[in-house]
Amino acid sequence: MFDWMVWTTPVAVFFSSIGLMLVGMTLWELKSPTVLRKGFLPIATTRGDRLFIGLLIAAYINLGFIGLTGRLAEGFQLEHEPSVWISFMISIVALGFIMKRG
Repeated sequence: MFDWMVWTTPVAVFFSSIGLMLVGMTLWELKSPTVLRKGFLPIATTRGDRLFIGLLIAAYINLGFIGLTGRLAEGFQLEHEPSVWISFMISIVALGFIMKRG
């Protein structure tokens, strides 16, 4: 059924991280209900809103990085394409920044 999917280590880590974040946010919400707050985002958001926005931005960062790896390898004359772990770490930093300051 899942033969068409490419389950590499980065893909497994990415989806496991999302699952763990959702479980953690659910438990956090049950223990301490969220309130609206205004950060640098142009709207007042809850923790769940910031997580959703952060996950969208993380997805766009990863997709953009994957789309540009061939050009980066050509432009910098690299032997191999840059690792997807780079985009994963950039995504984690962006998500953390949005969760904290958004």
